[in-house]
Amino acid sequence: MRITLLGTGDATGTPVIGCNCLTCQDARKGGKSQRTRCAVLVESHSGGVLIDTGPDLRCQLLKNGTKHIDGVIWTHGHYDHFAGFAEFHRVQYNVDVYGLKHTLEYILDYLQFLRPRKHERELYIPFELIGLKFTLFEVVHPPLKRSVGVMIQDDITKVVITGDTQRDLSERSIETIMEPDLLIVDAIVPPSVEVKKHMNTEEALDLANAIKAKKVIFTHLSHFFKPHDEASIEYPLAYDGMVIDMP
Repeated sequence: MRITLLGTGDATGTPVIGCNCLTCQDARKGGKSQRTRCAVLVESHSGGVLIDTGPDLRCQLLKNGTKHIDGVIWTHGHYDHFAGFAEFHRVQYNVDVYGLKHTLEYILDYLQFLRPRKHERELYIPFELIGLKFTLFEVVHPPLKRSVGVMIQDDITKVVITGDTQRDLSERSIETIMEPDLLIVDAIVPPSVEVKKHMNTEEALDLANAIKAKKVIFTHLSHFFKPHDEASIEYPLAYDGMVIDMP
């Protein structure tokens, strides 16, 4: 299993328009602080699946050299997680899309012109794509009533991607995602910055410890961190194009 973090930024991306903080300056110079909106590519020997399709998807797929995807899983209906799906127009028709019923209905009200093949999925019930097992688990991302993270498994490896969430996951979700080999976790800000709809780094580490994650990577990162090379000394920060090969 190969995980490529195509985009690791929050809704604004970094650099932020009009901002001249040190992190945005580093991003404008092409440093690892430069972050596009969230999208994750999961690959096996049988193909590739996207988890979320942020607004920067075209550039991400071109940079990664991706020629074809076998499906899309949407975690929730916020524009920074689905708006780039339109970049498949005239490139790949009738894409298979997966998610909760409400999430698919909301997103496809906007993107129906692409005529994707809709596959509604339920929480905690595994389904198979590209030879891997995917499971949606409930997270907490107000004001949305339903938002999900994604667990991916093969015969020996377990990867958990939280999606956007607060810390207070249900007992059912915690039990589902226990002891992952890799946790890719929403950690939008350092603890010095107040946040409501997401986790800060302390909360993300607390979740990682609670579920006994073997390895943790922070994503959905804002410009409130120090420049990447400096901040990554303290935190396990992701960066755009980061590749993790799982056994």
